[in-house]
Amino acid sequence: MPIVDKLLLQRQRHLKWRGLDWLELALMILCGLLCFGFSLSVTADIVTRTVGHPWLWLQEVTSTLFVYAIFVGTAAATRRNDHLYLTAISEAMHGTSRLIVEVIIRLVVLGVAICLIWYGYQNYLRGFGSFRLPSGTPIASLYAIIPLSGVLIGLFTLEQLVNGLRNGFDHPEPPEEDDGDLSSPTYR
Repeated sequence: MPIVDKLLLQRQRHLKWRGLDWLELALMILCGLLCFGFSLSVTADIVTRTVGHPWLWLQEVTSTLFVYAIFVGTAAATRRNDHLYLTAISEAMHGTSRLIVEVIIRLVVLGVAICLIWYGYQNYLRGFGSFRLPSGTPIASLYAIIPLSGVLIGLFTLEQLVNGLRNGFDHPEPPEEDDGDLSSPTYR
């Protein structure tokens, strides 16, 4: 199975446009790289402090990678319906009640996305007046991801809302492929 098939979630395919699959793939790869970089920078920070020659700029790198991973991961999780989504409530319902709950949930998420865009952009602009030490980089570099994440969350939420209203939210999921998991019913 190619890596693309492993990273692109096929669950709830009826709520997704194929044209945005490349964006989900890019976000998943970027999130993985950010998490790897974060882990590497934390390890390097610990090692350099232990040997008595700390690299102070590593703390800036670590915090930037952490913040970016959170917001990139949130956008990717929104596309995959893994975050900011109350599945237990909506999946227990059917028909009109499910449609209403699904729409309300996505409108709330859309409201959060709009707040991320609006207030994130305001913080980004204000961030040019504060600087990170020791590099002297404007703190706006840390805040830049917030409105961008809001745009992506809004895009993915609109995608799900349009497709859900068009195709319905309640679709049976295809059975999971057997990947050799010993805990699956096949091996019991």
